[in-house]
Amino acid sequence: MLNDDVKDFLKTFRILTYGNSKWQVWQDFIFMSACSFSNVVAKNDYVNRENAYLQTINKYNERDRKLFPKLLAKLTMALEHNPEQDFLGKIFMELDLGSRNRGQFFTPYDVCKLMSEINLLGLEDDINRLGYHSINDPTCGAGATLIASANVARRILSKKGKNFQNYILFTGQDIDETVGLMCYLQLSLLGCAGYVKIANTLTDPMRKNDDINKYWYTPMYFSDVWRIRRALHKANILTDGDE
Repeated sequence: MLNDDVKDFLKTFRILTYGNSKWQVWQDFIFMSACSFSNVVAKNDYVNRENAYLQTINKYNERDRKLFPKLLAKLTMALEHNPEQDFLGKIFMELDLGSRNRGQFFTPYDVCKLMSEINLLGLEDDINRLGYHSINDPTCGAGATLIASANVARRILSKKGKNFQNYILFTGQDIDETVGLMCYLQLSLLGCAGYVKIANTLTDPMRKNDDINKYWYTPMYFSDVWRIRRALHKANILTDGDE
């Protein structure tokens, strides 16, 4: 059964599909929403992303243009009501976009939550030893595994009076831009520090001195604590292009 947040989102989304394919509307919504976060805080590839945003929004009439911010607001409220979910992944499958998009199917959130609870058993030890903990998903999809990890880490660290946003770095990669940006959007809205790389993990993995134009950095990644941490560790893979 669909909850009210999903129903509300789908109601607005389907208005945009009058005269437009649902896949194109979804792709455009995800891309423009991602640009609206990235271009506020990140300098890498700003001009190209801004131009692509303008080209995308200009395809729609005045009425439809106003609906995209409403969709982003509904996504924001859905994750605020319940951060324990892969909301975009759920919508993606509800719209039957998986078959259109190379047969993708996202791992259920509850499965990701169980795996995260197991994988993060040594979280506090790592933080005490290194100062922070990194969580990577090389095939992140819409981000269910990283989202579940964020919620598990939040519960563990809150018991120690620590804010998970200051201690966990979330990194993901996906070959598909749309689903990778779905992950990026949800991590950004959940206040996670990190980034998503859009590229083939097998042939073009994350590495030092990488092409940062393939990266999408979350707003929280630019907080003071992570700027200082990057400087201390001198990790080139974490550079935001202004250091």
